[in-house]
Amino acid sequence: MKRSLLLLACVGLILPSGQVRAQVPLDGFVVARSTCAATPAIRSEANPGNVSLVVERAYRLIGENRANGTHYLIEVPGAEPSRRWIAKGCGDWVEMVAPSDGSAGSTQGGDTGPVAGGGQTAGGAHPDLVIAISWQPAFCETRPSKPECAEQTEGRFDTTHFSLHGLWPQPRGVEYCEVSAEDRADDRAGRWSELAPVELSSETQAALDEAMPGTRSALERHEWIKHGTCYGTDAEEYFADSLIVMSAVNGSAVRTLFADRIGEEVTQAEIRAAFDDAFGEGAGERVRVACANDGGRRIVVELTVGLAGEIDPEADIAELILAAPTTDGGCPGGVVDAVGLQ
Repeated sequence: MKRSLLLLACVGLILPSGQVRAQVPLDGFVVARSTCAATPAIRSEANPGNVSLVVERAYRLIGENRANGTHYLIEVPGAEPSRRWIAKGCGDWVEMVAPSDGSAGSTQGGDTGPVAGGGQTAGGAHPDLVIAISWQPAFCETRPSKPECAEQTEGRFDTTHFSLHGLWPQPRGVEYCEVSAEDRADDRAGRWSELAPVELSSETQAALDEAMPGTRSALERHEWIKHGTCYGTDAEEYFADSLIVMSAVNGSAVRTLFADRIGEEVTQAEIRAAFDDAFGEGAGERVRVACANDGGRRIVVELTVGLAGEIDPEADIAELILAAPTTDGGCPGGVVDAVGLQ
């Protein structure tokens, strides 16, 4: 790792066209969380090739504009120039970590969290969690070629209900527990259909296909390999528990708020208030809103909700949410997108 940092310091910070170099070299990747524009210069909106990030794709990280700065410098394959700047809020830094057993490097969230490399398991079953729930019409605005998006039609469940993205053991960085290097490589490269099928009962599979449209793109294989393997159970229980939480949210005032405001704007404050109404005062403080820019609109793409405790069919989801740490609210709000490209 030290050698990589030295190499970056020596040759990785010389930019084309006389641009100011990154002040601090960094190692690892940035995993995109929104479809931000990636530009050759921080202070210019010029964007040759109209390059934007692909959500959940990892980009090689070169540096940041200064210590604790505002922007990352990344490598975008195929772009010209390939070195581009993005705001830090566009993605998460995943630092390369050399495990003590000498095996291939694992990953760690750049902000917090322990190393969770191959062979390491999470600290017991059912750790603190975050559930990520998508508003699928908005997601499909950013990824219209995905099978689940190309097939999305008016009246389908995911056009008026939240969809499951994933249930993520915390802290961030607890992932790929006892997963082979080959499977980790396939997952990180987006080759999800090459991962082993997830073994589920027919009942759970049918429910998951409705609640997680991304099963049409093998999203469940990705979520199991990256996050579910650290949950402390088998895939059946992992996804069944995810569906319990999804059912509670979709049966609440939160879903009603979104369904009633399709095509209109909703604010972060309104979303958090709906969680308070549904799950008790303070629940909204455990919710973070994620948005994406879509032309001249800002659309709400996803909500992440903290949970703490064990999920089961008799669990009080309100108690699980209120037991979780509070979080910042994220995006201030945006349009609740309707089905179809806008």
